[in-house]
Amino acid sequence: MSKPIVAIVGRPNVGKSTLFNYLAGERVSIVDDEPGITRDRIYADAEWRGRPFSIIDTGGIEPKTDDIILRSMREQAQIAIDTADVIIFVVDIKAGMTADDAEIGEMLRKSGKPVVVGVNKADFVGDTPPDAYEFYNLGLGDIFAISSAHRLGIGELLDEVFTHFSDPSEHEGDEDRISVAVIGKPNAGKSSLVNRILGFERSIVTNIPGTTRDAIDSDFTNEFGNFRFIDTAGLRKKSRIDESVEKYSMIRSLAAIERAEVCLILIDASEGVTEQDTKVAGYAHNAGKASILVINKWDLVEKETGTLENYERQVRDKFPFMAYAPVVFISAKTGQRVHRLFEKINEVYNSASQRLSTGMLNDLLNESVAMVPTPQDKGRHLKIYYGTQVSVRPPQFVLFVNDHHLMHFSYERYLENQFRKNYGFAGTPIWIMLRDKNKED
Repeated sequence: MSKPIVAIVGRPNVGKSTLFNYLAGERVSIVDDEPGITRDRIYADAEWRGRPFSIIDTGGIEPKTDDIILRSMREQAQIAIDTADVIIFVVDIKAGMTADDAEIGEMLRKSGKPVVVGVNKADFVGDTPPDAYEFYNLGLGDIFAISSAHRLGIGELLDEVFTHFSDPSEHEGDEDRISVAVIGKPNAGKSSLVNRILGFERSIVTNIPGTTRDAIDSDFTNEFGNFRFIDTAGLRKKSRIDESVEKYSMIRSLAAIERAEVCLILIDASEGVTEQDTKVAGYAHNAGKASILVINKWDLVEKETGTLENYERQVRDKFPFMAYAPVVFISAKTGQRVHRLFEKINEVYNSASQRLSTGMLNDLLNESVAMVPTPQDKGRHLKIYYGTQVSVRPPQFVLFVNDHHLMHFSYERYLENQFRKNYGFAGTPIWIMLRDKNKED
């Protein structure tokens, strides 16, 4: 089941990013030292009343000159409208209702999407401030006085957002259909691959990078099963994203990754693996998605003995954090090996859906510890009391230990390798979480 998407829209400096950071529970940008794992968070996960959802922050774009303010604002708001299931419209009580607020409100009203108005910077507890009432003129229904900075009134705001989430049972009919996001940097051949699979021109294909700006869903059924392919806009380096419409196309791509179950990460064989390829893969890896590294345009590479094997080694060297992902060489243009993707999609999806019984897991843990003892620090050994699998897609394991600080990353990697050696898990990340158990050593 895909998570609802909530977009936060509004004029600059009304407090959108502050609200986003609070809902995300962290600062916007998270950087990991491991190559390819950096994920710039204008997109994050949140939860309210037990229901997970995704949030988009549409803040941060400043127009270069005054004459394009309205155009930039309109593009941001429109793309957020198209992408989101529910919209939080943030306005500033101290500034009062402005012409720009009215412009955005008009767009939101015409969209037919559910909109919740948060009147921000109401920095005191009590009844709705009188100054807030003018925002009823937006014609968007009830308003909610909030303070993002002081975390006031946000619960009531989220309660209203929650009422607009669809019933999870409405999505049950899609459970037998595997959602596949086709991602990669611009001009890697994403639309060409989807068109080859579908057998007709579903997306516009040109040699101009970034032609596809929307994430387009196409259902497809063959002898391998039922699939939903999501053709996404190309993910570019941040420094190249100048137009707001392109920046928010990136958000759509990240949204597609979040609602997909399998990601095909397309790499242009004629260019080789670039830093941007590893970053795109990092988005899927961080989201816990089963993934396949798809080397496209293989027909353009001159071949000799060992070319494929040498190229695969180079790919593996560039993606050390995705050693679990299979590599498939294809040509979307000629159709070469495209059929192999379906077998791999089913394989990695089934791996990500695999569940180990508690007995099987603990037998494996005991055997692993017997072969390689747990790490120690200052005479104290890590003790793993027991483990359990708590989720799938990706497989998530909780290990109950005496002191999680005693776990070394190399031993955690060893345990992950034992899981893979004994039970496969090809193509999927494995998440291991540690919990301290209240027990005397």
